[in-house]
Amino acid sequence: MNAVAASHPPSLRPVGIHHIALIASDYSRSKTFYTEVLGLAMLHEEYRAERRSYKLDLRLPDGTQLELFSFPSPPPRCSFPEACGLRHLALRVADMAASLRLLAEHGVVAEPVRTDPITGALFTFIADPDGLPIELVADAAAGVWPSSA
Repeated sequence: MNAVAASHPPSLRPVGIHHIALIASDYSRSKTFYTEVLGLAMLHEEYRAERRSYKLDLRLPDGTQLELFSFPSPPPRCSFPEACGLRHLALRVADMAASLRLLAEHGVVAEPVRTDPITGALFTFIADPDGLPIELVADAAAGVWPSSA
């Protein structure tokens, strides 16, 4: 091994995101939103009596997982999207128009759909029951957003 290789350890090479963890202020309301409105599959749910807390493991079709937690009296989110930390959760959708129709049926309001000037992808934002910004992104190949929508 040469001196250059010895001074530079191999880099960690993440291959994807395993999970994202969220804490809900109202577990039941958030569970309904993520399972029934967004359609995430439930993998495992448990009540942890010693913590007076639920933990729900959810899965997206690509295998990425979302952990939904509840805790007694969690403090409110103290930052805005421009503060350090998690800015938003972005979910890829296959069909933007169909996704927005389904969300509207559940009373979820979305911002106007925009087109990313670099990638051509369609995107918009919604909020979960606690106000966490969720970006919906449809690849440019998903079609042009209809101007009448």
